[in-house]
Amino acid sequence: MNRSMRLKDRQMSKESVIELLERGKYGVLSSVDEDGQPYGVPVNYVFDGNESIYFHCAREGHKLDNLRSNPRVSFTIVGNHQIMDWKFSTAYESVILFGAAQEVEGDEKYQGLKMLAQKFSPNYMEEFEKDIEKAMIPTMVFKINILQITGKERKYENP
Repeated sequence: MNRSMRLKDRQMSKESVIELLERGKYGVLSSVDEDGQPYGVPVNYVFDGNESIYFHCAREGHKLDNLRSNPRVSFTIVGNHQIMDWKFSTAYESVILFGAAQEVEGDEKYQGLKMLAQKFSPNYMEEFEKDIEKAMIPTMVFKINILQITGKERKYENP
């Protein structure tokens, strides 16, 4: 880890990284299984505004098996992008973070689910409060403690 960015002129400011973390809808969670096989899967997430992101999942599956055997992950968020065909290039913004995923329980699990609901279903928070007890049992919530984060962008250029 701790590799420096090759194209320093494309490095996003810390403020821009945070802004993309907050506005992004999903990211690709990358993990590795017991045999070293990489696995990437898109998941909805929420940034806690501090140094962690939360996502939820079912109680079984490929993603969960990987996290149980190796909690080290990377997570990639892609924001705005636009093809610049006349330059044979793309304008883009992206954030990659590295960290360790851990299951959360109790109040932190409830808070993680509530933050996800506020981000993706803000008009239905009353229903969330009514149904939260049913959702707590079949749902797992994970937190990724961010150990390193970088953002990279290429601005759009007019033809």
